[in-house]
Amino acid sequence: MTVSATSPINQTSSTQGSTSAGRTRLAENFDMFLTLLTTQLKNQDPTAPMDSNQFMAQLVQMTSVEQQIAGNELLTQLVANTGTNLGSVVSLIGKEVRAETDEARLSNGEAKWGYNLPVAAADVKIEVLDAQGIPVRTIAAGEADRKAGDHSFVWDGKSDSGAKQPDGPYTLRVTAKDSSNETVTSSVFVQGVVTGVQQEGGLGLITVNGGKVPLSAVSDIKLVEAPTEPDDTDTSGSGDDSATDPDPTNPADQTSA
Repeated sequence: MTVSATSPINQTSSTQGSTSAGRTRLAENFDMFLTLLTTQLKNQDPTAPMDSNQFMAQLVQMTSVEQQIAGNELLTQLVANTGTNLGSVVSLIGKEVRAETDEARLSNGEAKWGYNLPVAAADVKIEVLDAQGIPVRTIAAGEADRKAGDHSFVWDGKSDSGAKQPDGPYTLRVTAKDSSNETVTSSVFVQGVVTGVQQEGGLGLITVNGGKVPLSAVSDIKLVEAPTEPDDTDTSGSGDDSATDPDPTNPADQTSA
């Protein structure tokens, strides 16, 4: 069964903007307050100094405002974590998804991608790029992998020279040409079972094949069907298994190796 993709959970709240602006104004006012306080101390009459309780009241007021803004920031973060349907996204764990991204993680000597060709191509070059964008493995696709449709690609984690590459994120680049040497537009994706959900900096991320994928990149969700158990029920009507054993003397029961 296929379920439509979820909507992105990373949304910018207007509350965050107002809280940031409030903290900026508070910093400006606090600097001004310190300037005025210093000026008052310098210019007060030594024979009739100002009441220290006034200074304390002003400090308490500034501190209360600062604490209120900090509380607003914590509340904003709480609303972001709950109001963005992060809890409902947890239900994706254990489901198979397809995400339109060219980044996958190499782990235990394996990284998996998929790519799509809208039409058949005469030449397809597949490149695996490291975190710096430098190609570490280049492969020419075979005839079957140049046909129109989806194709899977599994990298063994080795460079062109056969050196084992370190685990981490890698990018897949597919360059396709038709028989007229015109570019065939291709798309790269990752597909696998979701094993984790998290939020970083307001961005919803899911873990697929060991790599972090933005939730907004998910284009397809499928329910993973549980494997069916084999039926061990004896339907022969007899407990004697010899009735179904092949007879080596019967030509009809003989098969070639």
